[in-house]
Amino acid sequence: MIQELIHLWFRGWRSAVEILLLTVAIYYGYLYFRGTRGAKVLTGLAIVFLTLTLISTLLNLVVIGWLVRSFSVFLAIALVVIFQPELRRGLAALGGHPIFSLTSEKRETVHDLVEAVTQLANKQFGALIAIERDTSIRVYEETGVTIDGDFSVELILAIFHPKAALHDGGVILRNGRIAAAACIFPVSQRETLDRSLGLRHRAGLGITEESDAVAVVVSEETGGISICHRRRIERNFTPETFRQRIAEILLHADYEETEETYPEKLGREVDLAPTRNNALVPHQKERSDDALAV
Repeated sequence: MIQELIHLWFRGWRSAVEILLLTVAIYYGYLYFRGTRGAKVLTGLAIVFLTLTLISTLLNLVVIGWLVRSFSVFLAIALVVIFQPELRRGLAALGGHPIFSLTSEKRETVHDLVEAVTQLANKQFGALIAIERDTSIRVYEETGVTIDGDFSVELILAIFHPKAALHDGGVILRNGRIAAAACIFPVSQRETLDRSLGLRHRAGLGITEESDAVAVVVSEETGGISICHRRRIERNFTPETFRQRIAEILLHADYEETEETYPEKLGREVDLAPTRNNALVPHQKERSDDALAV
């Protein structure tokens, strides 16, 4: 009996591996397409295809069966065309995974970014900052005003001052420099997003769906700090937890400073809640028409 089971295992292990791989692919494909505009199209096509296949098999309808088999090849090409945006974002997200990422910001830039975001939050200046990584976002830089200046806290505060001409839109950081301001970012169209998210937060999430950029959003109404990366949004950071999380993302390490590096001492570090609790779960109401020209 045992020998028969061993023989059966060696003979069918390839089938078991194939089933496992297909199950994992279908599961993660479902998670990726869920909530996107193409999800309903994919569901409708699957229902039509399975229904026609079942009917043709049960009733032995030769012509319909032949048509289904013939059009299956064209259907595969049509799916690539229909889901081109989703497939492109998925491949970009795969290539932008930290394992394959070659980009790492300088610690000085991260320190200045933390200081700027903290002051923006304290003053309740609405802000949207995108940090370019491996994938170029120059196409969105062209929609704004070119700055090409050294990153500084004072310049960021001047750009996002409510009465400044460039405060609407997003700022793009590249290699520790401010590349452009008042840029127009794509707005996320996911249906599963919290309805309380304003346009600024949806634009921050949208730029991370189109590239591997990291976006930092400061709410104009509440002063709340949010981070968007890898098609997710994490909200309601304090300055202390923001220091920790943005360093983990940009430096791939914990944020640690010494008196030799910076004379000023950071506030006490606070343990972050798990990402799943932060993501898409608002604890502070924000008006849905948060000002942003997108």
